[in-house]
Amino acid sequence: MKNKATSFDIAHMAGVSQSTVSRALSDSPLVNKETRDKIKQIAKELNYKVDKNASNLRKQHSQTLALLLFEDPTSDDSLINPFFISMLGSITKASSAAGYDLLVSFQNLNDDWHADYEDSNKADGIILLGYGSFTDYEHKLYQLEEQGTRYLRWGAPDQNHPGVSIGCDNYQGGIEVTKHLLQVGHRSFGFIGEVGDAAPEFKARFDGFNKALDDVGIRFDHNNQKDAISTEQAGFEAAKSLLENNIPDALVCASDLIALGAIRAVRSKGLKVPKDIAVVGYDNIQVSEFAATPLTTVYQNTQLAGELLVSNLLKLIKQEPVSDYLMPPELIVRESCGVNQPVER
Repeated sequence: MKNKATSFDIAHMAGVSQSTVSRALSDSPLVNKETRDKIKQIAKELNYKVDKNASNLRKQHSQTLALLLFEDPTSDDSLINPFFISMLGSITKASSAAGYDLLVSFQNLNDDWHADYEDSNKADGIILLGYGSFTDYEHKLYQLEEQGTRYLRWGAPDQNHPGVSIGCDNYQGGIEVTKHLLQVGHRSFGFIGEVGDAAPEFKARFDGFNKALDDVGIRFDHNNQKDAISTEQAGFEAAKSLLENNIPDALVCASDLIALGAIRAVRSKGLKVPKDIAVVGYDNIQVSEFAATPLTTVYQNTQLAGELLVSNLLKLIKQEPVSDYLMPPELIVRESCGVNQPVER
């Protein structure tokens, strides 16, 4: 028996996106008549049938948005990365201002969230926070696409990934924080954080870091890069490992949590921040300002992020066009990079 045709099959044959297929088959005016007719003809040839029950459910409105959080390893019982706590407040306020309730839930990769929320009419659309490793849940996003579910991701946009993403320009953030370290005199570096394709935001920060070094003719020694997830313990262990073989001028960390762990590792070696080694982070979580050595970092505007996630999700619900968006980063300079005392060479 042949596999049942899907909307992705139609999209491939018509040379359009899956979301365009869904809109065309529901007679959305956002798709021009010529394209609608072409898609409907292909659907007819493939004997594709729209699930009327699911379609009817999607036309109902619960006036509720779902915010799905992925559990993070944390030093407390929250299981929420501190960076997302401030964004959670912004999303809640933006939802309320738009007249929507917000349903907040932890959803792990082994759960069936990808086949539950919109078709059961729990929510009109979904926001995904903390799902950084796209490769781990790629198949679930494709199922959301197949169902015509309205959803947005916080994270790095990628033309090869389904759906729409709102994120920060991590590449530019990596450039800016590294350029500042160079300006105050640092010339040898370590980088702590995962840099593979499974961690696209960390990878973008690493790529920006390398670009800033390339621009001044410094070649980074990749032996000075150590993988770490975004926890203080991972940062501590990675930095401790790096410092066993080399003492660079500065450690560039892919998150503030990693940086806080790295500072502890520096001190465990009897060294001082920033006198012996500068340390910088990324995210500007609240504790970064009030650490024993206030942390130089890159700010991602969480208030704007929450507002953009909600407003763009509401556009998707109304079948209005939406595209990926990258917010500009902002460098926050504090004591941990030795800003007032340039390194003497």
